[in-house]
Amino acid sequence: EVQLVESGGGLVQPGGSLRLSCTASGFTFEDYTMSWIRQAPGARLEWVSTVTWNGRDAYYAGSVKGRFTISRDNDKNTLYLQMNSLKSEDTAMYFCAKCSRGGEYCSDRIYYPDRYNYWGQGTQVTVSS
Repeated sequence: EVQLVESGGGLVQPGGSLRLSCTASGFTFEDYTMSWIRQAPGARLEWVSTVTWNGRDAYYAGSVKGRFTISRDNDKNTLYLQMNSLKSEDTAMYFCAKCSRGGEYCSDRIYYPDRYNYWGQGTQVTVSS
């Protein structure tokens, strides 16, 4: 059974930092591109970042580029999102998502939701003073 479990969210002041983790199980993690998605209250899902299966390439939404860093540790089956210089507009539930196929299928600057088949339960990030 595929499981994705996010952690690391919380309340942080503007300008602060958080590091999110997504621990994966039930599949060969190193074979799949992974992404972070977020959803603010009353808003649509918004793609945040993608990292390829081998960690070689990473893509970011313009709203987070230069502030967030996606990475992965394939030995630990874990995906990360380092978030710096947080803003109130980063407040959202953050989800990790698994691509439905291995290799390069989801390796793109454009997020195609239909290409993903599993999402975690999410971790809440609140940026407020």
